[in-house]
Amino acid sequence: MENNIEDKDSFGKIKSWLISKKNYIISIFTIAIFVLIGAYSLDIYKKKENKKISEMYIKAGIQLSSNNKVQSKEILKEIIYKKDNFYSLLALNNIIENDLETNSDEILKLFSIIEKIKIDNDQKDLVKLKKALYLIKISKKQEANNLLEEIITRGSIWKDTALKISKE
Repeated sequence: MENNIEDKDSFGKIKSWLISKKNYIISIFTIAIFVLIGAYSLDIYKKKENKKISEMYIKAGIQLSSNNKVQSKEILKEIIYKKDNFYSLLALNNIIENDLETNSDEILKLFSIIEKIKIDNDQKDLVKLKKALYLIKISKKQEANNLLEEIITRGSIWKDTALKISKE
């Protein structure tokens, strides 16, 4: 009998505490729901944006295969400016490999955009390695050696490649 009375008292205390904190609890649940809806909406937006960028990359490839290099270059640059951590790297590679941009200052500007993208350290080191190779190509060997030295001292997975390049 005493146990039953204590249970009712405990339940009564919990009930009165919930009633006194009702507005606070409702606010927390409302905020949590809005956060979940916002996170879901952001995820949907990112997926749509990624699909749009992938379609642009395919379109640039079609333009390039049709020998429309100017149109392809513009699309690839637009992809780089969107700072997508996958397609922007590919776009820069396409521009360099196909000699779509002849202005070395513009290429270096594109490299600096890519370097600001949030990617893992190994990918950043790969970008630095490619930039160093490009700098060697345009006869800026001191800048290239600085980048190669940075890769070597960090102990990157690209260290051996950077050592080979720097010895040449």
